[in-house]
Amino acid sequence: MIPERPLSETFKRFFASGKSTGVLLIVCTALSLAITNSPSGDAYLELWHTELVGLSLEHWINDGLMAVFFLLIGLELERELYVGELSDIRNALLPMVAAAGGVGFPALLHFAFNARTPTFAGFGIPMATDIAFALGILVLLGSQVPASLKVFLAALAVADDLAAIVLIAAFYTAELSVAYLFGTLLVFALLLVLNRLHVLKLSPYLLGGALMWFLMLKSGVHATIAGVLLAFAIPFESPRDDQTSPSHRLEHALHRPVGFLVLPIFALANTGIFIDAEAAAELTARNSLGIMAGLLLGKPAGITLLSLLAVSLGICRLPADMGWKHVLGAGILGGVGFTMSIFITNLAFSGQTDLINASKLAIMLSSLVAGTAGFLWLKVFGKPLSGDEETDVIGLETRAG
Repeated sequence: MIPERPLSETFKRFFASGKSTGVLLIVCTALSLAITNSPSGDAYLELWHTELVGLSLEHWINDGLMAVFFLLIGLELERELYVGELSDIRNALLPMVAAAGGVGFPALLHFAFNARTPTFAGFGIPMATDIAFALGILVLLGSQVPASLKVFLAALAVADDLAAIVLIAAFYTAELSVAYLFGTLLVFALLLVLNRLHVLKLSPYLLGGALMWFLMLKSGVHATIAGVLLAFAIPFESPRDDQTSPSHRLEHALHRPVGFLVLPIFALANTGIFIDAEAAAELTARNSLGIMAGLLLGKPAGITLLSLLAVSLGICRLPADMGWKHVLGAGILGGVGFTMSIFITNLAFSGQTDLINASKLAIMLSSLVAGTAGFLWLKVFGKPLSGDEETDVIGLETRAG
């Protein structure tokens, strides 16, 4: 049996931050949609294409500010791997298996709709889960859901983001410059040397990270990947007990700027969607259907079925306070794609304005449905299990010693 464990203070802070970030993202999205569909819509969209030091504002946001977001994601991944839910294979295995299902099934569904068509490149769009929104919904449910479900969904979303990062690096890369990529890897290697030498000042790593970002931008690989590389170059543990690790300091410093600045600006710049008869008609196109099927059907099916298979084979077990209704609820919430799905849309269909607009509309509608359905499902069926409940609703024993 995997016992119910209290949440760590670090996790509680991380979890609680999702509520306010999620609310702010909703406000910014609503504002962006309202302005775009007003008489000022054209001027609003043109604003994001204003040139600044050789790049448009939208480019600076999606390649620059979002690199800071990916740095935070990388730091959270590092923490989870060292001391968090992913540090113990017994705890990590279930959400990692669930994440594999939540990534694979949506991609396959999109592929089924779009194989051998120009929109095939969008297969990565429904693979992502928005951490801020998904966890924000669980915050609203409070003690009505198991503590272990919160940990499960957070670990699942972190593993999901890792898969999205790998996807971006492998499939959404422009023309590759080997020289610049080699320079990026050389800087990364030097930062790893500083790590091994126990250099604990953040400034050398941040300067090196800025250089890595520039070289990565020039290499053709998406520049945000530099944020992830930087995260894993920064030392996690201090050699002295009385000194906080650089990784922890930076993660703590970035939470508010990312939650209250980076993601809201990203939402304002990327959710300017024209909603008219033509856009509504595009919801029946192959790409839009693939996105909606992936998020609304592929996510809950993949997360639940692969978890069920792993538990039935004895590979991993459910926590004591969770049943399959909770896993299904987490799967439904996994269909809230939003930030990462929109980000991948911009990469998959770069320059194709109408297709991007239709994809974003499909993402937003799917995320709204998934978030509402997940909340209602867990509101009704999310009560934590008592320790003496040995079987779930389908009769599968999951907690036998």
